[in-house]
Amino acid sequence: MPDMYLTVKQAARAEFTEKRSRFIGTVAPVQNAEEALAFLGRVRKENRDARHNVYAFRLLDGTKRCSDDGEPQGMGGAPVLHVLETADVTNAILVVTRYFGGVLLGAGGLVRAYSNTAHLALSAAEIAVMEKQALVRARAAYPFHGKLMSFAESFGAKATDTEFAQDVTVRFVIPLQVCDAFCAQLYDFSAGKIKAEKIGEKFAEK
Repeated sequence: MPDMYLTVKQAARAEFTEKRSRFIGTVAPVQNAEEALAFLGRVRKENRDARHNVYAFRLLDGTKRCSDDGEPQGMGGAPVLHVLETADVTNAILVVTRYFGGVLLGAGGLVRAYSNTAHLALSAAEIAVMEKQALVRARAAYPFHGKLMSFAESFGAKATDTEFAQDVTVRFVIPLQVCDAFCAQLYDFSAGKIKAEKIGEKFAEK
């Protein structure tokens, strides 16, 4: 599995009209196939009068799926999937809804319309760079809390939550490649007063 990938930050929508057929592209971030299909279900419900809801999605684990949803084979889902692949966007689903305008577009016209709509939807979405980061837990006495936060900031660590009890416990996400150095140098910097340990890994926006 890669240490970095591109996805969309949030759902976005764009429209395209070709010979009175209305195409609506909707893109959203997802984590798995279940989320992708649930999103597809919501789009279909919102557009229950539409003739087609063509879709494609890609996942970080290599899963990819597309559907022409009644369009001629290869004229809808494959072009939409190609847009995601060309942009190297993963963990995302892109649905293109078509309201038929009464004029046949032909094979080339269909491919262009679905591709154009997919491009527009992707352009409307903000792209996020997701990087594998380490989850770190640090524990310090109250007088050392400020030093801990300043030191963590110098390493690009971001606090995700803080627990105030007998000591202060702070959980951080930090770039994976500097995690070991952060934990070791923090111990030296505080003369052993602050201890940090890696407790896991996750993807977070870079």
